[in-house]
Amino acid sequence: MRWSPVHPTFGSNGSFSEDTKETDNVYYTFDSRIRYSEIDHHRTITLPGIINYFQDCSTFQSEDIGYGVERFQTEGKAWVLSYWQVVVERYPKIGERVKVSTWATSFKGILAERNFRMVDESGQAVAYANSVWTFMDKQKGRPVKPGQDEIDAYGMEEPLEMHYEPRKIRLPEKMTDGETFKVRKYHIDTNEHVNNCQYVQMALEAVEKELNVHQVRVEYKHSAVYNDSILPRVAEEDNRTVVELCDPE
Repeated sequence: MRWSPVHPTFGSNGSFSEDTKETDNVYYTFDSRIRYSEIDHHRTITLPGIINYFQDCSTFQSEDIGYGVERFQTEGKAWVLSYWQVVVERYPKIGERVKVSTWATSFKGILAERNFRMVDESGQAVAYANSVWTFMDKQKGRPVKPGQDEIDAYGMEEPLEMHYEPRKIRLPEKMTDGETFKVRKYHIDTNEHVNNCQYVQMALEAVEKELNVHQVRVEYKHSAVYNDSILPRVAEEDNRTVVELCDPE
């Protein structure tokens, strides 16, 4: 997991109405407002808060087009997140109205790519992201190629004009071990694994100082489950902080 400062910009238009959602099976958008439960002591949304908005947006789309949690659980299938690149231009304050959007940009074999964007009331992007997902057969425990119906249900659109970082995160030669901790029940999601966003929260907790994160990249290797032990390892470099979440071995 890596944080680094970046400063890309782009424009966007957005109109707002309270508690609405829009979908054309390609672009999926919903409007919201930054809640007290999503902010920190700076009175701005946290990095996990932004990631949760993105995660919720893609989940809402899947639910609304008929490929939601219940269907995939019945069929024993799931889209599993393999990689995040999230860029934050600024952290919205409590009460701000935001519009969150997502769309698929690529399907290749067992992998799919998806973009996300959060804009403020003026239509300016406050955060955006690229992500890579793997289609899994949970019963067989291995990746499989999605059917054409799964691909067609989402559709595809052009990717964001942003700087795309490599998926592979270079690890420093020397890292400092932190204190081992247990996976708790509140870390677990519907796949019975640690939720994608919870790994980011764990990594933030592993860093002693408070970080002003402008970009985070997350490379997912294996899924942790309830009662697993996790050993965090941390390294500080000139322009990035790297956290590796390991098993005790």
